Order: sequence, then structure tokens, then C-alpha cells
Amino acid sequence: MAPTFAEIADAKYILLTTFTKGGTPKPTAIWAVPDGDRLLVMTEEDSWKVKRIRNTPRVTLAICDARGKPKSESIEAVGKVLDKSEASAVVRAVNKRYGVLGWLFGVYMKVRGLDKKSVGIELKAA
Repeated sequence: MAPTFAEIADAKYILLTTFTKGGTPKPTAIWAVPDGDRLLVMTEEDSWKVKRIRNTPRVTLAICDARGKPKSESIEAVGKVLDKSEASAVVRAVNKRYGVLGWLFGVYMKVRGLDKKSVGIELKAA
């Protein structure tokens, strides 16, 4: 049985599958933060998942482990790349949810200069 959007939002790791223009699925394990009826994700603005979501907003979500191995069936969702001005709020929310590991990831992003190239992605149930 497929999980609900709320069950996926509660999971520590989420398998986000984006799709190429040709329809090929591209799964990626992500961290996400529940925010009302949506999930917020942080990533680099030049990542492939951002490019694919801009071309095809259809995505699927499933619960997974840290390596991306699915632990549930997937559900349909819609992705949207947020305005760059929202990136720092998304970064703070992700870092807060994932505790010390999130904080270390935030430090890594700053040291590498990746925090300036970050964007948020909004995921909503289809």
C-alpha cells in the first residue's frame, strides 16, 4: 500500500524521482522538511534535479534509507524550484531538522561556497 504524503514527510530520507524529457526516471535520496502541505528541499541550483523539475514538474516520492533504497511504494507529486531569495530559509530549516548532521552539512556548504549556489525545491502531493 502506498504511503500518504504525511507519512513520507515524516521520513528521515525520501527518494525523490525526477524525470528526463524522454521520461526516464532519475531517483535521488534527499533530506526534506515538512512545511504545511509541502516539503522543502535544498540543493544546488545547477543540479540535474533542478533542471529536470524545471522541464517536467512531475516527480514521485517514496520513503527510503540513506543510500536511496526504497522502503515504500512511491506516490505522485509536483516539484517547483523556489525563488533564490527563499534559499537561506530552506537551508536553515533543513539544518535544524537534521540536527548535528544538518549543521555539519551547512558548514560544508559554506566552506565550499555552495550556500551561495543553493536553491529550494517545493514538493506537493499531486
